[in-house]
Amino acid sequence: MGGVSPWDALCDRARKFLMTSTLPISPTENEPSEWAAEVLISVEQLSKKFCRSLKRSLFYGVSDITTELMGASRHSDRLRKGEFWALKDVDFKIHRGQSLGLVGPNGAGKSTLLRLISGVIKPDTGIVRVNAQVAPLIALGAGFSPVLTGRENVFVNMSILGLSRKRIEERFDEVTDFAGIGDAIDAPVQTYSSGMVARLGFACAVFADADILLIDEVLAVGDLRFRTKCYDRLAKLRENGTSFILVSHNAHSIASICDSAIYLSEGKLVMADKPRLVISRYEQDLLHTEPEQHAVLMSSSEGQIKNADLRITEVYFQDGEGNRIEAPETGKTVTLCAACEAGKELDGIDLIVAISNLSAENQRVLHLHSQYDEQTMRLMPGKSEIQLKMPSFGLLSGWYNAKLVIIQNSIRIFDVVESFRFRVKSDEHAEENLYYQAHTWQTVTLEQEVELNVSR
Repeated sequence: MGGVSPWDALCDRARKFLMTSTLPISPTENEPSEWAAEVLISVEQLSKKFCRSLKRSLFYGVSDITTELMGASRHSDRLRKGEFWALKDVDFKIHRGQSLGLVGPNGAGKSTLLRLISGVIKPDTGIVRVNAQVAPLIALGAGFSPVLTGRENVFVNMSILGLSRKRIEERFDEVTDFAGIGDAIDAPVQTYSSGMVARLGFACAVFADADILLIDEVLAVGDLRFRTKCYDRLAKLRENGTSFILVSHNAHSIASICDSAIYLSEGKLVMADKPRLVISRYEQDLLHTEPEQHAVLMSSSEGQIKNADLRITEVYFQDGEGNRIEAPETGKTVTLCAACEAGKELDGIDLIVAISNLSAENQRVLHLHSQYDEQTMRLMPGKSEIQLKMPSFGLLSGWYNAKLVIIQNSIRIFDVVESFRFRVKSDEHAEENLYYQAHTWQTVTLEQEVELNVSR
């Protein structure tokens, strides 16, 4: 029997309904050597406005529809009472194989931008050109029907993403293995946990053969093992030419996955550059700190631990020449100094320094203890200084927080500095790394064997 099957016809109608927008969607067949010249997404002067009042928003919606039906101009470039720009005059392009990170505070317009690119909503002004198949990972599992089984939802979801029934059947085992939900695949989705729904939604999207993935804070789903699988899968997709737009507040995710980034604030594009440069600017604005004000002693234990025998009076950095600096630099000689004041001679003193990365959700990156290095100290009465010298400072550009604890014989706590916040500077080459490795280069000439020809 010829013709199109009812299933394929239904899937085709569903795709046309959900993908109807002003965006031209046309899969490309370019070879990898042509990736650099192929623009998959072009955004030009893109703007979108919303209304804060639901009642007024409904009124504006009816008014706009009426205006369009009458063929009149809506004046979309103007704000009406109660409206605000969620996105304003944003421009950028993405080529095949490239990945773009979006950073910015909540309400900056990041999710709105992804929704505009995916065609969920239409822009008020500007143009979005999409020349490829898009798979949005914005709300994983949001389109799943709770009364259908996981198996049935996989077929429906992946058909909407552009796959035929035959292709879904070929990929089904890979999807279920990746999601790791086992026999639950034949149970109704309403019996799944939120984590199971998210994993299945992610698996459907990354096996849908899309040219562009729109990822909105979804790499935190599941446990560490599943997140590792997600990163591995994304790496393979990128090798095959898939492009990404990633929204994340985790600086390490942006730096490791993306080769460029843009910083949005209040709907406007503030900066577009390499990921770590953009992240550094974003963090600087987020912490409301001027460039000249790098190291800040936020709080200490004063008032909590009162001990006249020993207290920390100041914390600061020095460079290799012994000069006080406000921002240590990656790869340079740096000394962290804790100025102290002792009321009497004290022996068995140790300093603990714990440093967390504010760019990576306050993740601990360094923990140093003088006792572990067998360098317990003695302090004399009066003022002194405990110095932690680091010949090649390994922290990369970003904002960090240090906690300092001064103790005696691993038991008695004299003083605690809860938060010494500082910024680290890096040169352009160090920005390409996830950590700094001190290194040198050299050439070595090896002794070669010389074969002698002897005449006889």
